[in-house]
This record gives sequence, structure tokens and C-alpha cells, in this order.
Amino acid sequence: MFTNAIVRQPAKSMIEGLSEANLGSPNYQLACEQHAGYVKALIECGLSVTVLDAVEEFPDSCFVEDVALFTPTCVILTRPGAPTRQGEVAHIEAAVRSTGKTIEVIEAPGTIEAGDVMMVGNHYYIGLSDRTNANGAEQLIGLLNKYEMTGSVVEMSEMLHLKTGLSYLEGNNLLACGEFVNKAEFQQYELTEIPMANSYSANSVWINGTVLVPAGFTETSAAVKAMGYGVIEVPMSEFQKLDGGLSCLSLRFSI
Repeated sequence: MFTNAIVRQPAKSMIEGLSEANLGSPNYQLACEQHAGYVKALIECGLSVTVLDAVEEFPDSCFVEDVALFTPTCVILTRPGAPTRQGEVAHIEAAVRSTGKTIEVIEAPGTIEAGDVMMVGNHYYIGLSDRTNANGAEQLIGLLNKYEMTGSVVEMSEMLHLKTGLSYLEGNNLLACGEFVNKAEFQQYELTEIPMANSYSANSVWINGTVLVPAGFTETSAAVKAMGYGVIEVPMSEFQKLDGGLSCLSLRFSI
């Protein structure tokens, strides 16, 4: 169960953010409205939400998930693989330290973006992507082992991040699309395939028995409801334009 979340207001500079989506530039005002709706959904799921100020220097800084990984016993400050995002770590550190959790750090030449990390119990799957390299994954596994957790790498070649195409919903249920559907390491779960036409909704978020699903993906919402979860549909169009999904916008944890 989660008790808290940290989010960051979108910066006006988000229109200059990294993107491979080819969906056009985001509308800043609409993005702020959608972000407020996202925060409302987190609160409805029972979380106490800390909203950090925008950082104009970093267009992608609202995607706080990538710069820190919360575990039950520690927080690991990452080292993003996108050079333009590496400075974001310093801006999240104070908020992370305020939680009172032990802090660990990924160091050069390792790179990790936590969008490439999926937690299932005490095990963490780590996608090797353009943003997360083998050295970073090795460091992360070493830190997890230090706190009696485990990690393993997942080879990938198509998705931006591991969680671009995967969501673990607790209760042994997994949403998967594209290259992850037939991966051997995920066959132990009750896997629901998300068609590539709906791939954006593969990044949905379980929070205390409710699943946040991006609005407009009725088939995914129906499939999640059929598993027995409550569903909150959250408009995300402006963040989709920046390759950002539901999990990207918050750090969720318990204290």
C-alpha cells in the first residue's frame, strides 16, 4: 500500500521536452489542467501528495519517476541516460531526503531512468534501454542486494522505457504490449496483452487497489475492471506528446 506521492508542476518550457511521439507540441495550459486532475486522482486513491514547483531549466522535470527510485527500505537517486535530464536529480534530492529514507546514488558511467524499473514484490525488473545501461543496472542490483532485495535485467529494443509497455497491477496481474508479451520472464504472471494500437495505456498505475488508466482507452479500462480493480480514467494527451505516461508523473511510496 502507498501513503504518499511526490509530483512536480509542469514547466512552461515543457513544449521543448524530449519526444519521439510525433504528436505535436503540448498545450501548456491544458497540461496544467491534466496534471491537476492527475493529482486529484492520487488523492482519491488515498495518497498525501507533495507538489513541487516547476523547474523551467528542465523541460521534462515533471516526469519525476525517472530521477528517483523508492523502495520500502531506501531511495536510489538515479542518473538519467538523457544528458539534458541529469540535472533534474539535484532538484528532487531535498524532497526525497525529507521522507527520512536512506539515500543511495547511481554513479557515472552508469545510467538509470526509473521508468525502466518495474517492482514486483521484492524483485525489480530493469530494462536495458537507450536511457539505462548495463553499468547502471549492475549498480542498481548491487544496491538492491544490500537491502535484501533482488533485480534482473530485461533486454529490450523497441520501447523507450520498460514501463512504456508494462504495468504490474499486483495480484499477479500484468499488462504488456509489443516486445514484452512473449518475454520468458513475464510468463509466470497473468498477462493481459494490450494491442499496439492501445500501447500508451499499457502504462497504467496500481495504487491501493485502484488502477489509473489514461482516458480514451476503453478496452484497457474494461480489461482492468474485469480483473476486479477499481478504475480512474485520467486525461493525459499533453503528456503523451512528450512520451510521458501515468507512472512517469509521480513518485509513490509509503512512510
